[in-house]
Amino acid sequence: MLKQTLVLITVLFLAACANVRDIETVTNPSLHGVGTPAAPSAQWTPPAKAIPPAVPPPNDLALPPPGAPLELAEIVSLALSNNPLTRTTWLNARVSEAHFGSARAAYLPTVDLDASLARARTTAGAATATTLVAPSLSLDYLLFDFGGRNAATEAARQTLIAADYTHNQAIQDVILRVEQAYYDYLDAKALLTAQASTIKERQTSLDSAEARHRAGVATIADELQARTALSQAQLTYETIDGNLHKLRGTIATAMGLPATTPFEVGELPRDIPAQQVSDAVDALIANAVTERPDLAASRAAVEQARARVKVVRSQGLPTLGLGANVAPVFANGLQRQLTSYSAGISFRFPLFTGFRNTYDIRAAELETKLASENARGLEQQIGLQVWTSYYDLQTAVKRLATSRSLLRDAQESADVAQGRYRAGIGSILDLLTAESALENARAEEVQARADWFLTVAQLAHDTGTLTPTGAPQGK
Repeated sequence: MLKQTLVLITVLFLAACANVRDIETVTNPSLHGVGTPAAPSAQWTPPAKAIPPAVPPPNDLALPPPGAPLELAEIVSLALSNNPLTRTTWLNARVSEAHFGSARAAYLPTVDLDASLARARTTAGAATATTLVAPSLSLDYLLFDFGGRNAATEAARQTLIAADYTHNQAIQDVILRVEQAYYDYLDAKALLTAQASTIKERQTSLDSAEARHRAGVATIADELQARTALSQAQLTYETIDGNLHKLRGTIATAMGLPATTPFEVGELPRDIPAQQVSDAVDALIANAVTERPDLAASRAAVEQARARVKVVRSQGLPTLGLGANVAPVFANGLQRQLTSYSAGISFRFPLFTGFRNTYDIRAAELETKLASENARGLEQQIGLQVWTSYYDLQTAVKRLATSRSLLRDAQESADVAQGRYRAGIGSILDLLTAESALENARAEEVQARADWFLTVAQLAHDTGTLTPTGAPQGK
């Protein structure tokens, strides 16, 4: 007996020592080589084991096909498949779907199987040893709970609906980002082409100034002014070219691909269907209230909060359940000694919970009001977004027509100034001023074309009518 006691004490002592080591390990992270810097000015050096591994990209990423330039619809399709935002919201929706299935499991009974194995030895009289095997099968089923089960299922259902609408909104957001990056890129590409024309014109002006200087009919000042204008045009070209490369990386990132991914796109269209929007702004706002997925998601959140109130209220009400159990006992193999059976109905009524249920109900009701105010605020915000986008598009249509008139007039003015300077009746200042105005007019016309596409995309997004093809529904 003494020997057994000493063994037991030794085991308990070793277990206590192990617990002490575990506590020290938790409270002193430096034992794992993590720790903190020695001083505020010191930089923390992570140990090798503390450096997290890189997250590998998904195996099902879609890549742009080589060769022909990508159309907008192809870029949008790649983005919807690869962009982390759409993949994240899709996975969140699947998680909510699994939670909904879990909530519906409350309508079914639960069945548990338990088993125990015991070895007993008696020393009174003749020593005997007995092996007992006791399996147990139990069933529990909730019969009635004043609607708590129904409300929990409805809350999970509304959560799933909100997650699905959130995914739809993510699709709309990704399409808009792709279109913005795409038309910004085409804008920069067209600006680069226009600036190349400006460089050619500035080179022509420099050639004319040099010829007139050699002929003795112009001073060196004309040549220097023309050379300065050419350098400024080249500097602008280089700036646009650098911006073009950045926008190319932005498109690749929007497609969910590395910024270095090679691809080609087309040109900014010259023919713009710049008709006015036929629908009134009131009709567009009403359509947005119906079509916007984020507003639908916020309304589903309100319904989820209302169902949550019912769930919390039912927790303070009685529940009625059914239970059954069967438990045979086997000794020394399969020799059944006895079998117990039980079945009954259980009733539970929480009489007092320290007012916890009262406060939980109050919090759930306030959360419902909060969700309602969030939905109302979002609806007002959507109305303002549609209002703003509508008049941005009206302005874009007018700017497009005006910029084309400006470009036509600036081109004629530059041609006249070039002819007058060659004929010796115009000054270099007049020529460079006209060419600068032409350069600005070209940039304005290109920007007006790109802005029209961008405002159309923004209005379609704000009204909730963007489609995976990159075009508004019904257009």
